[in-house]
Amino acid sequence: MEKDKLSCIIGKITEDKHESLSSKMRDNTATDDDRIAAAVLGEIIALAKNRVSVEKNEKIAEKGGDVWVERTSESHFPHIRLHGGALEDDPPEHNFENSDE
Repeated sequence: MEKDKLSCIIGKITEDKHESLSSKMRDNTATDDDRIAAAVLGEIIALAKNRVSVEKNEKIAEKGGDVWVERTSESHFPHIRLHGGALEDDPPEHNFENSDE
């Protein structure tokens, strides 16, 4: 099976299972294991959404557009939406040393 297709199927199953577990929690029928699984799936979904935001922002930055950035300290480059979702803190194709931040 093609990797992208498998990833899409895994994502869909993750969303469906999370919704099912969330429904059980709303109905007060969830077990402790259900609550733990829902928390893990919720984190996976949040990280995936963040990764999508990172990719969108990086494409905007590559074209010279304005994107949301955060500077963690004076010694670090700003980065684009990196809270648990990006692969690189300082993508090499970007030169953030000369940013206006």
